[in-house]
Amino acid sequence: MICDLHCHTKFSDGSLGIEDVISQAKRTGIDWLSITDHDTMSSFSRADVLGQREGVKILHGVELSAWDKSRGAKVHILCYAPQKPDRLEGLCLKSCEIRKACSKEMIAKVMEKFPITIESILKHTTSSKSIFKQHIMRALIDYGYALEFYGDLDSELFNPKSGCCYVEREYPDVNFVIDLIHTAGGAAVMAHPAQYDNIELLEELAKKGKIDGVEIGHYSADESYRNELRSLVDKYELICTGGSDFHGLYNSVPTYLGSDSTSKEELDRIIKLTSKKKG
Repeated sequence: MICDLHCHTKFSDGSLGIEDVISQAKRTGIDWLSITDHDTMSSFSRADVLGQREGVKILHGVELSAWDKSRGAKVHILCYAPQKPDRLEGLCLKSCEIRKACSKEMIAKVMEKFPITIESILKHTTSSKSIFKQHIMRALIDYGYALEFYGDLDSELFNPKSGCCYVEREYPDVNFVIDLIHTAGGAAVMAHPAQYDNIELLEELAKKGKIDGVEIGHYSADESYRNELRSLVDKYELICTGGSDFHGLYNSVPTYLGSDSTSKEELDRIIKLTSKKKG
């Protein structure tokens, strides 16, 4: 059984619509899919309808932006199967507004360097609940300033440490985000800790019993890092998940639906945990 519990659509920073993603999941032989767009639950109702039509089971999910205040670092928390998703709407709206503010500053900086228009960027965001760096890069590619999304120009402009156009702000505190997920009756799983070097935070949260699981199956983690994560999973009895983190055209590395997955046993743990919170 293939359970891909991490992918994105045009509702955030994916290049494909929800219909295309679910149809591709069916062609790929995926049994369970979770569409985890950034800070939006817009996929929920449509995914249910399309999943039923295609014969793909859907686990509601959302990837929430958060901030590790003690380390000054970004962290993403995957929320699965929230029983009261309306309790997350305010958080999603706040994080989207933070991202839009950062993106508008980045767009202004980019437009000082390149003769492109804001319309050339926004036309790629029509379905998205926010504006992402990928949308800016797509406009630059459209007008011939780059041939790829993650090449030299991307590094020059948007490298988090040295990019001349990069803008970052704090997102809501990670402890607040996790508490809100639990209030909403969802399971809180740390996404791709290798990507933002969140392993110390993971153990800190696990010691306090705050985090439910961690995403081990992700392209950002090599086997050595995965082994470190597995030791924490065993030590704190965490749920262990995996997913492709598929973004379509906007993938940072070659990855496809089902390229990483979650075992049925771990999926069942998520369903059991959140079912207890129902009602």
